[in-house]
Amino acid sequence: MNTTLNRRRMLARTARAAAGVALAAELAPLFAAPAQRGFKIGACEWSLGKSDPSCMALAKTLGLDGVQVNMGSAADHLRLRQPEVQRAYLAAARASGVAIGGLALAELNNIPLKRDPRAAVWVVDAIDVARAIGAKVILVAEFYQGELKGDPAGVDRTVEVVKEIAPRAERAGVILGLENYLSAEENLEVIRRIGSPAVQVYYDVGNSTDKGYDICREIRLLKGQLCELHFKDADHLLGQGRIDFARVRAAVDDIGYRGWIQIEAAAPHGLMKDYPADVAFVRGLFPKEA
Repeated sequence: MNTTLNRRRMLARTARAAAGVALAAELAPLFAAPAQRGFKIGACEWSLGKSDPSCMALAKTLGLDGVQVNMGSAADHLRLRQPEVQRAYLAAARASGVAIGGLALAELNNIPLKRDPRAAVWVVDAIDVARAIGAKVILVAEFYQGELKGDPAGVDRTVEVVKEIAPRAERAGVILGLENYLSAEENLEVIRRIGSPAVQVYYDVGNSTDKGYDICREIRLLKGQLCELHFKDADHLLGQGRIDFARVRAAVDDIGYRGWIQIEAAAPHGLMKDYPADVAFVRGLFPKEA
C-alpha cells in the first residue's frame, strides 16, 4: 500500500515537473535577450471606459497594441465566460488589428479570493476563457475587499486556494498574476509557498510607489517571477509625475523582461488627449524592438 502511494506521489511530481518545463518553454520568449524581442503597449479595458468589444477599435485609435480585457462583474455573470461574448471580442480584435493583450479578474476586488468561494470558481473559469481568447496572463486582483497587506489569515487562504488551482493553469499554459499591495519580498514568499511556475507577480509601478516601495529594486528582486506590468502614476501623465521611467526601463532590462506593458493611467485632460501622449511616452522608452 505504501509502495502504491509513493508511486502515485512520484507520478504526480513528475507530471507537475513536466508541466513546469513545458510552461517555462512557452514563456521563454517573454524573457528572451533584449535584441530578440521588444515591448507591446496595451491598456486596461476599464481605463478606456469600455466594457464591451468596442474597446478594441478605441485602442486602435489611441495607438495601442492591444487591450487587457476584463472578465466582467458579478452583475453581468462575468460576461466573458459566454462563448458568444468571447467570439465578439475576437472578431473586434481582428477587425481593428489590435490584440487581446491579457485577461483580468477585476471583480475579485469586490468578491475576494481570500474569503468568497465564488472567486475560486471564477479563477478556474478564467483559465478556460484565457485559452479561448488567446490570453497568456490572467490578472488576479487583490485590492479593496481582497486586500492582503496586514492580513496573514487572508494570505494563508489565498495561498491555499491558488495552490489548488495552479496545476490547472500549468496545464493550460497560462500565468496567474497576483496583483496586490504586498512588497516584493512578501509576494516572493507567497509565490514560494504556492510553488507553481504558473503563479507569478503582476507588478504595478504606481501602486508600489503609493506604498513607498523602491520600485526599481523590487523589479530586480522579482526577476523570473514578474509576469507583466501596469503603468500609472497617481493623477499624472506618464513621465510627468513621481516615477522615473528611464530607471524602470533599466530595471526591466536587468531582469530580461520583454512583453506587455498595460497602461492604467489617469487622463486628467481626457482620454483622447492624454492616452496618445502616454502611449508615445512609453513607446519612446519601451519600443517594439528593444
